[in-house]
Amino acid sequence: MKLKDKVALVTGGARGIGAAIVNRYVAEGAKVAVADVSFAQAKETAALHGDKAFAVEVDVTKMASIENAVAAVEARWGGIDILVNGAGVFDLAPIVEVTEASWDKVFAVNAKGMFFTLQAVARRMIARGKGGKIINLSSQAGRRGEALVSVYCASKAAVISLTQSAGLDLIKHHINVNGISPGVADTPMWDHVDSLFAKYEHRPLGEKKRLVGEAVPFGRMGLPEDHVGAAVFLASSDSDYVVAQTLNVDGGNWMS
Repeated sequence: MKLKDKVALVTGGARGIGAAIVNRYVAEGAKVAVADVSFAQAKETAALHGDKAFAVEVDVTKMASIENAVAAVEARWGGIDILVNGAGVFDLAPIVEVTEASWDKVFAVNAKGMFFTLQAVARRMIARGKGGKIINLSSQAGRRGEALVSVYCASKAAVISLTQSAGLDLIKHHINVNGISPGVADTPMWDHVDSLFAKYEHRPLGEKKRLVGEAVPFGRMGLPEDHVGAAVFLASSDSDYVVAQTLNVDGGNWMS
């Protein structure tokens, strides 16, 4: 087991890619705090793993909520060895229809929430003196702009950039900061994405999802479980010499 006796905090851990990472981390020997704004779903995911997991309610747009969540994990298990920043939201609209509210919400979760959760955990990792692993979930959307997806793309580009900056700054404390960039992944979020594309591209529901899946070189959309190998690698000692990188896990959709 690659993560035996490690303690992990996974935000956005209640469902989708986050939940798949929780499941795999427990299988690899870790104890995992399942942190999510959807506390009921977080409790359902944690309940699958007995005393190896517990649910933590967190709203990453609120500093006090981040601090309380991190403190809860420390109080229960003594410290955090691994952080996965998986909380994220999506929105899209043509440039001339983007609202300030949409901009603020997407950046509050995807960029600001990610950064300040990273900061809160990194401070404690430094004080503890045992190093650690921090993994930020970006997206293939962070590698390029898209006509209808400007704000989300920009927020995920910020994740890649912040991963680089934090990785370069924190490695002196033996804290490896890296990222994962999924492509199109068949998660509950994609049903929301599909509905928005249906609205703005005048498509029937389900068509956009089908088309993007067919366009992936691998031949299908990614599944949550397709991302857990990279998440284990970046959380384990196998990645000790990997610093400030964001790995594409997208079936060949984007090359960088």
